[in-house]
Amino acid sequence: THAVKLNMTVNTPTPPQAPPVVVEIVVDFDGQIGWNSEVIKDRADLETHLYRLPQMPDQPEVHLIPNKLAPYKYVAEVMAEAQRLGVTKIGIVGNEQFTH
Repeated sequence: THAVKLNMTVNTPTPPQAPPVVVEIVVDFDGQIGWNSEVIKDRADLETHLYRLPQMPDQPEVHLIPNKLAPYKYVAEVMAEAQRLGVTKIGIVGNEQFTH
């Protein structure tokens, strides 16, 4: 009898990746800010919430959702604060309104 040695690799299926964690920040027309359906009291409260994101092992995605009547300055303030605190995964949802 003859023997043939085979080196067979075992392909283990990769586990499905969990969908990314998403934080939704809503900016209303009057500057009021919502965080995943929670009302943000003031800028210090917003800073506290934003500060936690970069500290997480896998930083959540931030979806910034401005009301179509919200002045751009309110949206820009939230973006600037997020950037200052190290949030890197941020995007504006519905930003077509600012192209006019």
